[in-house]
Amino acid sequence: MSPPQDDSVEAVVAATSPHSSMTMSAEVEESILVAYRSIGLGTFGAVMRFAGMPLEKIALFMNSSQVTGKNQFAQSIKLTFKGGPLAPFKVVGPASLFAWFMQYSVMGMAFQFFDHALSKGLGVAPVWYGKELMEPPPSNDNASNEDVDASYRTKSMAKTVLAPIMAGSLESVVANRAEVQRYFGPTKFAVIEGKLGWNPVARLFAPAYASNTMRNVIMCNMSFIITPIAYKLYYPQEKKSQGSLFWFGMGMNFAGNTVAITQQALWGRALDYAAENGGRNIKYSEVIRSSLKRDGMSAFFTVPKWCSRILMNAPVQGSLPWFYNNILPMGEGSVMDAARWVTTSSSSNYGTEGNNQTRAIS
Repeated sequence: MSPPQDDSVEAVVAATSPHSSMTMSAEVEESILVAYRSIGLGTFGAVMRFAGMPLEKIALFMNSSQVTGKNQFAQSIKLTFKGGPLAPFKVVGPASLFAWFMQYSVMGMAFQFFDHALSKGLGVAPVWYGKELMEPPPSNDNASNEDVDASYRTKSMAKTVLAPIMAGSLESVVANRAEVQRYFGPTKFAVIEGKLGWNPVARLFAPAYASNTMRNVIMCNMSFIITPIAYKLYYPQEKKSQGSLFWFGMGMNFAGNTVAITQQALWGRALDYAAENGGRNIKYSEVIRSSLKRDGMSAFFTVPKWCSRILMNAPVQGSLPWFYNNILPMGEGSVMDAARWVTTSSSSNYGTEGNNQTRAIS
């Protein structure tokens, strides 16, 4: 007989998969499916990002100091394929593939971990998620309730601010070094690192970590905070659906990139600054001042820069919900069947060994 489970655990398992098991605890089933989905998302993200490397290189050049004046998009395309049709793919090393995998498999879980951990520690509710977005927004009739007093609102706001900062910072630890390597290419990056002579911890973060983190924090806020809250509270209830949430999220992503593109441009220009004279430490104030003096506000935002950023993100980000909700569930049954088989086999082997030992003793 399996141990009793509370309703919340049963609800999680039921929402996770239709395949239940009497030989596994709810926690084990949930962990297996989370691992399966994480590996699937990481693999999907890595493959899509590799396939989209030409678009990424165009976006990187568009947001660097190497492209100025008129026809910036054409300049970026010329620089991207300067070394031939396969040039964008040659800068991808093992670190980039690993970083892409980690970025897509870990980032969602990282935010949920920080959001739930902070919520539990501060005694507030986590951000709305999944089916909760389709439910009507909470009524304002209970404004005097203790759950919405000033103290609760303050703690909830603190959690809402801290969670994406922590998750975005973690994403940059995982991804920035690989992004810098793709920007320079492995050989040039190795030369710059050698000139900088940083310690192992600094090398892990890599140059331009601060601007990379700011960009990721902005997009994490847009994906996990602003989009679900705005959809829950302000989208017409009668029009809520999986499709409308997808397009609403895409629109919010485009809006978020309007701000994030300024940090993407700062990141690219900071790396150009770091590469001068074979390698030097970045001074952001000098990067910003020299960029504004040279190109004005177009150094950090232009419509072509924004379009290139959208072009780089759309293929993987736009299809990720479809992959997660339609493709991954097809394999859940096989994964759980295999896990049950392994569990049953292990239990049978253990029982056989125990019986053999008992007979030997007797």
